[in-house]
Amino acid sequence: MENFASLVPLVILIPFTGSLINLFLGRYLNERMIGTVASGAAGIAFVIAATMTFAMPRFGYEGVVVNPPILDSWLYIPSAALNIPWQLRVDTLSLTMMLVVTGVGTLIHIYAIGYMHGDSRFARFFVYLNLFLGFMLILVTGNNLLVTFVGWEGVGLCSFLLIGFWFDKKHGVGWKNSNAARKAFIVNRVGDFGFLMAIFLTFWTFGTLDYYKPGEHIPGPVHGETVTIEPGAVASSDTHGASTETVTDKGIFGKAEDLLAEGGHIVHFGPFSLSLEAVLTIITLFMILGVTGKSAQIPLFVWLPDAMAGPTPVSALIHAATMVTAGIYLITRNSVFFHAAPLSSAVVTLVGAVTALIAGFIAVGQWDIKRVLAYSTVSQLGFMVAAVGLGGYAAGMFHLVTHAFFKALLFLGSGSVIHAVEHGHHHAHAHGDHGDQGHEEETPFDPQDMRNMGGLARKMPITFWTYLIGTLALAGIIPLAGFWSKDEILGKAFNGGFNDGKIEGFIALGLLIVAAAFTAFYMWRQIRLVFLGKPRTAAAEHAPENGALMTFPLVVLAVLSVLGGLLNIPLGVNIPLVPNEILTLWLEHSVPYTKGLEFNFLLAVTATVIAVAAIFVADRLYSPEPLTKTGKDKLEATGLRAYFRLANAKLYWDETYFRLLENPYNRLSKWLANVVDWDWWHDRFHNNVIRDTFNRLAGFLANPVDRGAIDKAFLRLGDAVAAIGGRLRGLQTGYIRTYVFTMLVGALIVIFLILLPLLRQAVGR
Repeated sequence: MENFASLVPLVILIPFTGSLINLFLGRYLNERMIGTVASGAAGIAFVIAATMTFAMPRFGYEGVVVNPPILDSWLYIPSAALNIPWQLRVDTLSLTMMLVVTGVGTLIHIYAIGYMHGDSRFARFFVYLNLFLGFMLILVTGNNLLVTFVGWEGVGLCSFLLIGFWFDKKHGVGWKNSNAARKAFIVNRVGDFGFLMAIFLTFWTFGTLDYYKPGEHIPGPVHGETVTIEPGAVASSDTHGASTETVTDKGIFGKAEDLLAEGGHIVHFGPFSLSLEAVLTIITLFMILGVTGKSAQIPLFVWLPDAMAGPTPVSALIHAATMVTAGIYLITRNSVFFHAAPLSSAVVTLVGAVTALIAGFIAVGQWDIKRVLAYSTVSQLGFMVAAVGLGGYAAGMFHLVTHAFFKALLFLGSGSVIHAVEHGHHHAHAHGDHGDQGHEEETPFDPQDMRNMGGLARKMPITFWTYLIGTLALAGIIPLAGFWSKDEILGKAFNGGFNDGKIEGFIALGLLIVAAAFTAFYMWRQIRLVFLGKPRTAAAEHAPENGALMTFPLVVLAVLSVLGGLLNIPLGVNIPLVPNEILTLWLEHSVPYTKGLEFNFLLAVTATVIAVAAIFVADRLYSPEPLTKTGKDKLEATGLRAYFRLANAKLYWDETYFRLLENPYNRLSKWLANVVDWDWWHDRFHNNVIRDTFNRLAGFLANPVDRGAIDKAFLRLGDAVAAIGGRLRGLQTGYIRTYVFTMLVGALIVIFLILLPLLRQAVGR
């Protein structure tokens, strides 16, 4: 496997190479060539990842640590015994993430060629897009926490660049876009503080940051036994990789397992000490803070809906394939730590379940087509976080994969709608057709507002049917992919509560079922507002279907949204030619404590009935027309008006943060800047103490010292020289006889001085 695994640096380098080519040569290339370079780089990376994936079973699913050339000693300080290599790991978990990132990423790149056509910074956009892909691949392939953190920070940087890509739009839109980019960057830095603290504590506790050392196997996937082999030894073909040999040097997970097995290990922090279990709890709690930032969970989820300011392909890449999945990956990769920290796992479960419910409720009241999907992403991430918190690592990863399919489909579909509505708007106004909306010229037209749409199913059949598939998959309708992955999460919550007796399992099950109902409701509301009924604007009336570059990725993703559930059909469901739990068995080889799940027929039926009922209620409520005569949502015409307004206001989450955190911070900043820095430090201390003291000292040195003493002393010296010169001037008579006499006297004096020693000797005798 080592030969195939050695290809992994190329998976990272090729997207970076595509980024560099477009960075330096993009100005000389046309759009087709720029798009081909960027999409080709993503596609080649996918082919390499797929090649390694197909090779993995031939070598017993053995994980391999790869040392790329040149960077084998990345951070090496012999005197401090510090050696953190730039190592990459190829195992079933990293390969799963690589396939999702590069596969879905390639489709998004192809789609972006059509979507970004005509943009003045076309090449720069694809530079950022390839860069984003490269950093995400670093994140999921790193073999230690620091390499992972490099990718973690890299995707944060790229999200800033891409969310604020249209920073120069007119009418204040560009300012809002740049604010959204800054918000994403700052909120993620709060979460990154937690990740950094986890890294520091891990290094202090174990003396290394490596997940696994070369040749080391993971702890037993089912029973938790440590299974290792000597470097270079042949791995056992046993499912659990069992071996009787041991590795003396282990990574953080192997060391944690050994120390936990011994029991009673104490970690010393200078004047105080903690048990290893307590330290692991603190480490994982800090990791959770990082996860809430990157994967948009309460309380740090507020940046993700604003990230819609970026171009739609960016939204799809962030929400479906890359950045927001990093938190799920981090918890799954560190499953050994979370398994040993039940408190942290319970916190993860509750954070995910509450986030899923709240975000789903907020999505019901949104008008922006992308903002609905944004809150949907936050909600679905809550499902994944709750799953991994309950120990359902395979369930969380399964939903991550299927969600990448249908959420990428929905975002790209929304981009197709926005693109078509913008085109229809320009077409209508170019021909002077304003339809029934005579005020469109007077008020800015928002192509993302679903109130400006309607009737697009007939105008955009490919977009509609693919979007409908994505909607039903997200709603969890059988047999689409979302049904199987969401049902597995609900089943994990059910088992956690009823079988394991965990209170967080009961809470998660109740909250996630309600969140699933919200999902079905708000997605069918969106179908009604966007595609069904009659066009409500001239822009919708003239909206055309988009070209093949934008519709081809939709069709591929729609197929994946239909068939993606076959990746992990649960035990108890028999589908011809489809093995059960393919993904679970695959992940067992790299994720400790991964277990399969028996299909819960009653729970699946209950969840499906609830989803179908929610769709039925939404369809009845929003047909035949989804808006009232005054242009309001139908919910506002019912007794639920207050709840709709609360959802539309996003539970006043941003306003609450502004009042409790942002505004006090701004006031403190202004006080520090204006009062402390300017009034006190600048005006009083700097001016009164430093400047005035300097001026007084300079004045003293200039007047009494320089002018009064030094100048007068030199003036008197000058006067003395002048007086002496005046006296000597009298010797200049102008007569030759005087000069000859003076020379004679001078010569006699010189002769006398020469003969003076001889005279002293003569007198001495």
